[in-house]
Amino acid sequence: MRLNQLKMDWKVVTTIVVSTLLLVLHHYRRPWDYWPANSLFYWLVIPLVFIMIVYRERPSEYGFRLGDWKAGLALTAAAWAGITLMMFVLARTDVLQSYYGSGNDSLGTLILDKGLDLLGWEFLFRGFLLFALYRVCGPYAIILQAVPFTIAHWDKPELETLSCIFGGSAFGYVAWRTRSFLYPFLIHWFLSCVTVVFAGGVA
Repeated sequence: MRLNQLKMDWKVVTTIVVSTLLLVLHHYRRPWDYWPANSLFYWLVIPLVFIMIVYRERPSEYGFRLGDWKAGLALTAAAWAGITLMMFVLARTDVLQSYYGSGNDSLGTLILDKGLDLLGWEFLFRGFLLFALYRVCGPYAIILQAVPFTIAHWDKPELETLSCIFGGSAFGYVAWRTRSFLYPFLIHWFLSCVTVVFAGGVA
C-alpha cells in the first residue's frame, strides 16, 4: 500500500507529531527561568496557534470552552473530596515527602505556579491531543492520551508515575464527558497543590 492510500487525517497526524515534539522541546529547551512560562508557551500557546491558524478551527472544538459545567463541577467536587482523603495518607509516605516536602514556597506562590504550569499540561493532553485522537480512535483516545502523559512523568516518584496511566485516563474521561479541559485542569491543580501541602513542602 502506498503512503497516499493510507487516508490518514492530516490534522490528527499533525497533532500527534506536534505534541511529541513539544514534549521533547519542553524537556531540552526552556527559554525562561520561570518554569510555568515554558509549559504555557509549549503546551498552550503553540497548540492554540496550530488550531486557529494551521487547522483553521475553533479552540472550542478541542475542549477550550466551559462545556457541560454542571457535570464538570460535580465531577470536580467529587474528585477533590476523594483526592483530599487519598493524599492525606499517601503524601505522608517517605517517597513523596522526600520529593515534595523540601519546597519553601508560600502557599500563594505554590497555587499560582502550579496553576499556570498545569494549564499548559492539561490543554496539551486533555484538549489538543484528546479531541484530535477522538476523531479517529473514538473512546480509545481517553486511554491513548494518557500514555504520553505517563511517560512525561518519568522524573517523578515511581508511585506517582505508575498511577498516571489511570489518573490520566480518568482526567481524559472527565474532559470527554464535559467536552472541556477545564475540569481535569481544576482536578489536577488541586491534586498537585494538596500533595505538596500534605507532604510539608510549603513554607
